[in-house]
Amino acid sequence: MPPDKYWTSGYQPHKSTVLLRRLFLIAIFWAFAFISGAQIPGLQDGLKTYLTKDSSTWLRLNFVSQIWARYNDNNPGTTINGFPESSTWDVGIRRVRFVLSGQLTKRVFIFVQFGQNNLAYTSPRKTGAFFHDVTGEFALIPRKVSLGFGLHGWNGPARFCNISVPNIMALDPPVFQETTNDVNDQFVRKLGVYAKGKLGKLDYRVSMSKPFVTQTASSPPDPFGTYSSYSMNIPQQAFMGYFMYQFLDQESNTGPGTVGTYLGRKRVFNLGAGFVSQQKAMWYKGAVNDTIYHPMNLWAVDVFYDAPLNKSTGTALTVYAAHLNYDFGPGYIRNVGPMNPGVGVKNGSLNGTGNAAPLIGTGPSWYLLGGYKLRNGLLGNMGTLQFYSSLQYSKYDRLKDPLALFDIGVNWLIHGQGSKFTLNYQSRPVYSGVDQTLISRRSEWVLQYQISF
Repeated sequence: MPPDKYWTSGYQPHKSTVLLRRLFLIAIFWAFAFISGAQIPGLQDGLKTYLTKDSSTWLRLNFVSQIWARYNDNNPGTTINGFPESSTWDVGIRRVRFVLSGQLTKRVFIFVQFGQNNLAYTSPRKTGAFFHDVTGEFALIPRKVSLGFGLHGWNGPARFCNISVPNIMALDPPVFQETTNDVNDQFVRKLGVYAKGKLGKLDYRVSMSKPFVTQTASSPPDPFGTYSSYSMNIPQQAFMGYFMYQFLDQESNTGPGTVGTYLGRKRVFNLGAGFVSQQKAMWYKGAVNDTIYHPMNLWAVDVFYDAPLNKSTGTALTVYAAHLNYDFGPGYIRNVGPMNPGVGVKNGSLNGTGNAAPLIGTGPSWYLLGGYKLRNGLLGNMGTLQFYSSLQYSKYDRLKDPLALFDIGVNWLIHGQGSKFTLNYQSRPVYSGVDQTLISRRSEWVLQYQISF
């Protein structure tokens, strides 16, 4: 495949217009950072109150908000309320979360998360907030075996299938690891039971859950046809698990979210492996128009390394690599577009509207993420910088050309993750809806401001 076909964007607005918009976005980045550099002392662990004098029981409230200002080169044919829209400037709430957790006794733990995702100018107003997690947990053998019940996110198959929102290193986690997001779950959470714990240096989580019926999905699955899609029959139980062998410092497993970067506070080196399995999760039309059911079988292996390079200066390195193999049945493809700025599409591509791309499908994928944090105090009392880049490379059965999605960006860590700006550039592939070949690329620029405690 010629390099220009693979990496070059398709239609773009006039170059001078694009340059002015991007310069304006960068100017906003610096201006807002200088007026928002206030420190947040004493809130690194949230608002926490102890219930007993020995501090063994407690309640804690945490908060995070992530606001995006964005310029997106929309996919071909994108429309807003029927009007064509080749590019979009917008501001939206990517995430806002409140988390209440508590060790009520030495064996009883609760975890409740409430919030909203993807509130954009095209969203329905005064709707959208919901419970992400509602779980109660009992420690059968403290640290070694705990059983939990409720709406939970103790998932597989990989590290970032459920990430701790305040601790994401890149702009977004690799969304293709959130394999069933909002199709048969509630934003990667299902109703079920789970077991978690640590056996020496082995950290484990396994769960059995009842998926939601697909008829209530926020976006209905593809219609029944010759390509595999989610079944609308009564769902079978879903089994999930993820196992990490933690060679160096041990990570907390109090909550289900995994950390994207410790900013040099820990020395972590983990090897992980996980799975998702659900019988009769998918269906498709057979040769004689009969219904053929297909299991969902997903597995992954990954490695995570996060450590300080120089403890005295605070420089740190973060590296994550994963190999994933998904089997959703023949020809399955799902387009994903975070906080999608598009509403409809006319004569478009396989990608659909806005910023969507076929990020999830049947076939193998590889993911690589790397980040480098510069020395503490690089910018004086305005913090320091962390540079990162990531690449998703997938060879899905239905796509004639491999998929490559890459991001490059910088975090301005004004007060660690408590007050942080992120400037991110993404390049995504666009595929023909006729023969599923790569036809062009589109880009997206995002400025994010995060506050968390």
